[in-house]
Amino acid sequence: MNEVDEVKIENLIYEIRGKQVMLDSDLARLYECKNGTKEINQAVRNNPLKFPERFSWKLTDDEAIKFLVKNFDQKNIDGRGGRYKNPRVFTEEGVAMLATILKTKVATIVSIKIMDTFVAMRKFINENKDIFRKINNIEIKMLEHDSKIDELFDALEPKRIESQKIFFNGEIYDSYSLIIELIKEAVKRIIIIDNYIDKSILDMLVYKKKSVEVIIVTSKDYLTKLDIDKFNKQYPNLKVKYSNIFHDRFMIIDDTLYHVGASLKDLGKKCFAIGKIEDKEYLKKIVEVTNYKKSSHF
Repeated sequence: MNEVDEVKIENLIYEIRGKQVMLDSDLARLYECKNGTKEINQAVRNNPLKFPERFSWKLTDDEAIKFLVKNFDQKNIDGRGGRYKNPRVFTEEGVAMLATILKTKVATIVSIKIMDTFVAMRKFINENKDIFRKINNIEIKMLEHDSKIDELFDALEPKRIESQKIFFNGEIYDSYSLIIELIKEAVKRIIIIDNYIDKSILDMLVYKKKSVEVIIVTSKDYLTKLDIDKFNKQYPNLKVKYSNIFHDRFMIIDDTLYHVGASLKDLGKKCFAIGKIEDKEYLKKIVEVTNYKKSSHF
Protein backbone atom coordinates (compact mmCIF):
# COMPACT_ATOMS: atom_id res chain seq x y z
CA MET A 1 0.00 0.00 0.00
CA ASN A 2 3.04 2.31 0.02
CA GLU A 3 2.46 3.16 -3.62
CA VAL A 4 -1.09 4.36 -3.00
CA ASP A 5 -0.11 6.30 0.09
CA GLU A 6 2.64 8.15 -1.78
CA VAL A 7 0.60 8.96 -4.91
CA LYS A 8 -2.21 11.48 -4.96
CA ILE A 9 -4.92 9.68 -6.88
CA GLU A 10 -6.57 12.95 -7.95
CA ASN A 11 -3.41 13.71 -9.98
CA LEU A 12 -3.98 10.48 -11.95
CA ILE A 13 -7.53 11.37 -13.05
CA TYR A 14 -7.86 13.05 -16.44
CA GLU A 15 -10.77 14.34 -18.50
CA ILE A 16 -11.24 12.70 -21.89
CA ARG A 17 -14.45 12.74 -23.97
CA GLY A 18 -15.98 14.84 -21.20
CA LYS A 19 -15.51 12.05 -18.63
CA GLN A 20 -13.09 11.61 -15.74
CA VAL A 21 -10.88 8.60 -16.45
CA MET A 22 -7.72 6.82 -15.31
CA LEU A 23 -4.99 5.26 -17.48
CA ASP A 24 -4.44 1.50 -17.61
CA SER A 25 -0.75 2.02 -16.72
CA ASP A 26 -1.61 3.95 -13.54
CA LEU A 27 -4.19 1.36 -12.48
CA ALA A 28 -1.75 -1.49 -13.11
CA ARG A 29 0.78 0.24 -10.87
CA LEU A 30 -1.70 0.98 -8.09
CA TYR A 31 -3.17 -2.54 -8.22
CA GLU A 32 0.36 -4.00 -8.20
CA CYS A 33 -0.28 -6.08 -11.32
CA LYS A 34 2.75 -8.31 -11.93
CA ASN A 35 2.33 -8.15 -15.72
CA GLY A 36 1.48 -4.46 -15.80
CA THR A 37 -1.06 -3.30 -18.37
CA LYS A 38 -1.16 -6.80 -19.91
CA GLU A 39 -3.08 -8.02 -16.87
CA ILE A 40 -5.46 -5.05 -17.08
CA ASN A 41 -6.18 -5.51 -20.78
CA GLN A 42 -6.50 -9.27 -20.40
CA ALA A 43 -9.24 -8.70 -17.82
CA VAL A 44 -11.12 -6.53 -20.33
CA ARG A 45 -10.69 -9.05 -23.17
CA ASN A 46 -11.92 -11.92 -20.98
CA ASN A 47 -14.98 -9.95 -19.82
CA PRO A 48 -16.17 -7.85 -22.79
CA LEU A 49 -19.76 -7.59 -21.54
CA LYS A 50 -18.58 -6.05 -18.27
CA PHE A 51 -16.68 -3.26 -20.03
CA PRO A 52 -18.94 -1.41 -22.49
CA GLU A 53 -17.32 1.62 -24.11
CA ARG A 54 -18.91 3.96 -21.57
CA PHE A 55 -16.85 2.10 -18.90
CA SER A 56 -13.55 1.71 -20.77
CA TRP A 57 -12.03 2.39 -24.18
CA LYS A 58 -8.70 2.62 -25.97
CA LEU A 59 -7.70 6.12 -27.00
CA THR A 60 -7.67 6.78 -30.71
CA ASP A 61 -4.45 8.06 -32.29
CA ASP A 62 -5.85 11.61 -32.25
CA GLU A 63 -6.88 11.37 -28.59
CA ALA A 64 -3.49 9.93 -27.59
CA ILE A 65 -1.61 12.74 -29.34
CA LYS A 66 -3.81 15.43 -27.77
CA PHE A 67 -3.40 13.79 -24.37
CA LEU A 68 0.41 13.95 -24.65
CA VAL A 69 0.40 17.55 -25.81
CA LYS A 70 -2.11 18.70 -23.20
CA ASN A 71 -0.56 16.90 -20.22
CA PHE A 72 3.14 16.95 -21.23
CA ASP A 73 3.17 13.37 -20.09
CA GLN A 74 4.66 10.21 -21.61
CA LYS A 75 3.59 7.76 -18.92
CA ASN A 76 1.66 5.75 -21.50
CA ILE A 77 4.98 5.20 -23.30
CA ASP A 78 7.07 4.40 -20.22
CA GLY A 79 7.01 0.79 -19.17
CA ARG A 80 6.22 -0.50 -22.66
CA GLY A 81 9.80 -0.96 -23.77
CA GLY A 82 9.77 2.36 -25.62
CA ARG A 83 7.07 1.15 -28.03
CA TYR A 84 4.16 3.52 -28.26
CA LYS A 85 0.71 2.03 -27.77
CA ASN A 86 -2.46 3.99 -27.28
CA PRO A 87 -3.52 3.54 -23.64
CA ARG A 88 -6.81 2.18 -22.40
CA VAL A 89 -8.74 4.38 -20.00
CA PHE A 90 -11.36 3.53 -17.38
CA THR A 91 -14.22 5.64 -16.05
CA GLU A 92 -15.30 5.48 -12.40
CA GLU A 93 -17.65 2.60 -13.25
CA GLY A 94 -14.91 0.86 -15.22
CA VAL A 95 -12.49 1.08 -12.31
CA ALA A 96 -15.08 -0.43 -9.97
CA MET A 97 -15.75 -3.28 -12.41
CA LEU A 98 -12.04 -3.91 -12.85
CA ALA A 99 -11.55 -4.28 -9.10
CA THR A 100 -14.09 -7.13 -9.01
CA ILE A 101 -12.07 -9.09 -11.57
CA LEU A 102 -8.44 -8.50 -10.55
CA LYS A 103 -7.12 -10.88 -7.91
CA THR A 104 -4.29 -8.79 -6.47
CA LYS A 105 -4.10 -8.37 -2.69
CA VAL A 106 -4.61 -4.61 -2.80
CA ALA A 107 -7.34 -4.44 -5.49
CA THR A 108 -10.28 -3.94 -3.11
CA ILE A 109 -8.55 -1.41 -0.84
CA VAL A 110 -7.15 0.58 -3.76
CA SER A 111 -10.52 0.55 -5.52
CA ILE A 112 -12.20 2.07 -2.47
CA LYS A 113 -9.62 4.86 -2.34
CA ILE A 114 -10.11 5.55 -6.05
CA MET A 115 -13.91 5.62 -5.70
CA ASP A 116 -13.62 8.04 -2.78
CA THR A 117 -11.40 10.29 -4.91
CA PHE A 118 -13.85 10.27 -7.84
CA VAL A 119 -16.71 11.17 -5.52
CA ALA A 120 -14.74 13.93 -3.78
CA MET A 121 -13.68 15.49 -7.10
CA ARG A 122 -17.23 15.36 -8.45
CA LYS A 123 -18.57 17.00 -5.29
CA PHE A 124 -15.89 19.69 -5.38
CA ILE A 125 -16.61 20.51 -9.05
CA ASN A 126 -20.36 20.64 -8.44
CA GLU A 127 -20.03 22.89 -5.38
CA ASN A 128 -17.73 25.31 -7.20
CA LYS A 129 -19.22 25.26 -10.71
CA ASP A 130 -20.10 28.97 -10.59
CA ILE A 131 -16.54 29.88 -9.65
CA PHE A 132 -15.14 27.66 -12.41
CA ARG A 133 -17.47 29.34 -14.91
CA LYS A 134 -16.21 32.78 -13.89
CA ILE A 135 -12.58 31.61 -14.03
CA ASN A 136 -13.18 30.16 -17.48
CA ASN A 137 -14.54 33.49 -18.73
CA ILE A 138 -11.53 35.30 -17.27
CA GLU A 139 -9.16 32.78 -18.90
CA ILE A 140 -10.79 33.31 -22.29
CA LYS A 141 -10.25 37.06 -22.02
CA MET A 142 -6.67 36.53 -20.85
CA LEU A 143 -5.99 34.16 -23.75
CA GLU A 144 -7.28 36.74 -26.21
CA HIS A 145 -5.01 39.34 -24.61
CA ASP A 146 -2.02 36.94 -24.49
CA SER A 147 -2.56 36.05 -28.14
CA LYS A 148 -2.10 39.69 -29.14
CA ILE A 149 1.02 39.95 -26.96
CA ASP A 150 2.41 36.73 -28.48
CA GLU A 151 1.89 38.08 -31.99
CA LEU A 152 3.80 41.22 -31.03
CA PHE A 153 6.73 39.26 -29.59
CA ASP A 154 6.71 36.90 -32.59
CA ALA A 155 7.16 39.89 -34.83
CA LEU A 156 9.91 41.47 -32.71
CA GLU A 157 11.90 38.43 -31.60
CA PRO A 158 12.78 35.62 -34.04
CA LYS A 159 12.83 32.18 -32.44
CA ARG A 160 15.80 29.86 -32.65
CA ILE A 161 15.02 26.32 -33.74
CA GLU A 162 17.72 23.70 -34.14
CA SER A 163 18.75 23.27 -37.78
CA GLN A 164 19.17 19.50 -37.33
CA LYS A 165 17.77 17.06 -34.79
CA ILE A 166 17.81 13.27 -34.41
CA PHE A 167 15.01 11.53 -32.51
CA PHE A 168 15.23 8.00 -31.19
CA ASN A 169 12.63 5.26 -30.76
CA GLY A 170 9.91 6.35 -28.35
CA GLU A 171 10.64 10.10 -28.44
CA ILE A 172 7.13 10.80 -29.69
CA TYR A 173 6.31 13.87 -27.63
CA ASP A 174 9.65 15.59 -28.35
CA SER A 175 9.37 15.05 -32.10
CA TYR A 176 5.75 16.23 -32.24
CA SER A 177 6.73 19.27 -30.16
CA LEU A 178 9.39 20.26 -32.69
CA ILE A 179 6.97 19.93 -35.63
CA ILE A 180 4.36 22.01 -33.79
CA GLU A 181 7.05 24.59 -32.97
CA LEU A 182 7.90 24.81 -36.68
CA ILE A 183 4.21 25.16 -37.56
CA LYS A 184 3.86 28.02 -35.08
CA GLU A 185 6.81 29.75 -36.76
CA ALA A 186 5.00 30.13 -40.07
CA VAL A 187 3.95 33.64 -41.04
CA LYS A 188 2.78 33.17 -44.65
CA ARG A 189 2.80 29.54 -45.74
CA ILE A 190 3.38 25.91 -44.81
CA ILE A 191 3.97 23.22 -47.42
CA ILE A 192 3.94 19.61 -46.19
CA ILE A 193 5.04 16.86 -48.56
CA ASP A 194 4.26 13.42 -47.14
CA ASN A 195 2.70 10.40 -48.83
CA TYR A 196 0.92 9.26 -45.66
CA ILE A 197 -0.89 12.33 -44.33
CA ASP A 198 -3.87 11.55 -42.11
CA LYS A 199 -6.15 13.44 -39.71
CA SER A 200 -3.49 13.49 -36.96
CA ILE A 201 -1.56 16.04 -39.03
CA LEU A 202 -4.63 18.31 -39.04
CA ASP A 203 -4.52 18.16 -35.24
CA MET A 204 -1.01 19.61 -35.38
CA LEU A 205 -1.99 22.29 -37.88
CA VAL A 206 -4.50 23.84 -35.48
CA TYR A 207 -1.48 25.58 -33.94
CA LYS A 208 -0.88 27.65 -37.08
CA LYS A 209 -2.02 31.23 -37.42
CA LYS A 210 -5.33 31.35 -39.29
CA SER A 211 -3.88 33.60 -41.97
CA VAL A 212 -1.15 31.10 -42.87
CA GLU A 213 -1.76 29.17 -46.07
CA VAL A 214 -1.19 25.40 -45.84
CA ILE A 215 -0.47 23.18 -48.83
CA ILE A 216 -0.40 19.41 -48.30
CA VAL A 217 1.07 17.23 -51.05
CA THR A 218 0.38 13.52 -50.55
CA SER A 219 -0.10 10.37 -52.63
CA LYS A 220 -2.64 8.65 -50.36
CA ASP A 221 -6.25 9.66 -49.72
CA TYR A 222 -6.22 9.12 -45.95
CA LEU A 223 -7.73 12.59 -45.58
CA THR A 224 -11.39 12.73 -46.54
CA LYS A 225 -13.10 15.71 -48.12
CA LEU A 226 -15.17 15.97 -44.93
CA ASP A 227 -11.98 16.22 -42.81
CA ILE A 228 -10.66 19.01 -45.03
CA ASP A 229 -13.96 20.91 -45.16
CA LYS A 230 -14.42 20.76 -41.37
CA PHE A 231 -10.85 21.94 -40.80
CA ASN A 232 -11.26 24.85 -43.20
CA LYS A 233 -14.42 26.05 -41.45
CA GLN A 234 -12.42 26.79 -38.31
CA TYR A 235 -8.79 26.99 -39.49
CA PRO A 236 -9.01 28.17 -43.12
CA ASN A 237 -6.48 28.15 -45.97
CA LEU A 238 -5.84 24.38 -46.18
CA LYS A 239 -5.43 22.89 -49.65
CA VAL A 240 -4.54 19.29 -50.53
CA LYS A 241 -2.85 18.10 -53.69
CA TYR A 242 -2.44 14.41 -54.61
CA SER A 243 0.81 13.48 -56.31
CA ASN A 244 3.12 10.44 -56.39
CA ILE A 245 6.32 12.18 -57.54
CA PHE A 246 7.86 12.39 -54.04
CA HIS A 247 9.54 9.61 -52.09
CA ASP A 248 10.97 11.58 -49.15
CA ARG A 249 9.12 13.89 -46.75
CA PHE A 250 9.65 17.66 -46.72
CA MET A 251 8.28 20.68 -44.89
CA ILE A 252 8.52 24.27 -46.06
CA ILE A 253 7.94 26.92 -43.42
CA ASP A 254 7.73 30.25 -45.25
CA ASP A 255 11.10 30.25 -47.06
CA THR A 256 12.86 27.51 -45.07
CA LEU A 257 13.06 23.93 -46.34
CA TYR A 258 13.26 20.93 -43.97
CA HIS A 259 13.87 17.29 -44.79
CA VAL A 260 11.88 14.98 -42.50
CA GLY A 261 13.11 11.39 -42.19
CA ALA A 262 9.76 9.89 -41.16
CA SER A 263 6.12 10.32 -42.03
CA LEU A 264 4.58 12.93 -39.75
CA LYS A 265 1.94 10.48 -38.53
CA ASP A 266 4.68 8.08 -37.32
CA LEU A 267 7.01 10.53 -35.57
CA GLY A 268 9.01 8.94 -32.77
CA LYS A 269 8.08 5.34 -33.56
CA LYS A 270 11.53 4.74 -35.05
CA CYS A 271 14.83 6.62 -35.08
CA PHE A 272 14.73 9.46 -37.62
CA ALA A 273 16.13 12.94 -38.27
CA ILE A 274 14.80 16.39 -39.17
CA GLY A 275 17.23 18.69 -40.92
CA LYS A 276 17.17 22.17 -42.42
CA ILE A 277 18.31 22.40 -46.05
CA GLU A 278 20.13 25.69 -46.43
CA ASP A 279 20.51 25.70 -50.24
CA LYS A 280 17.83 28.09 -51.53
CA GLU A 281 18.05 26.53 -54.99
CA TYR A 282 16.61 23.28 -53.61
CA LEU A 283 13.83 25.25 -51.95
CA LYS A 284 13.01 26.91 -55.26
CA LYS A 285 12.92 23.58 -57.13
CA ILE A 286 10.73 21.87 -54.52
CA VAL A 287 8.25 24.76 -54.63
CA GLU A 288 8.23 24.63 -58.44
CA VAL A 289 7.61 20.87 -58.46
CA THR A 290 4.62 21.24 -56.14
CA ASN A 291 3.17 23.80 -58.59
CA TYR A 292 2.60 26.10 -55.63
CA LYS A 293 0.86 29.35 -56.42
CA LYS A 294 -0.37 31.63 -53.68
CA SER A 295 -4.12 31.45 -53.07
CA SER A 296 -4.60 28.86 -55.84
CA HIS A 297 -6.67 25.69 -55.54
CA PHE A 298 -5.23 22.32 -56.50
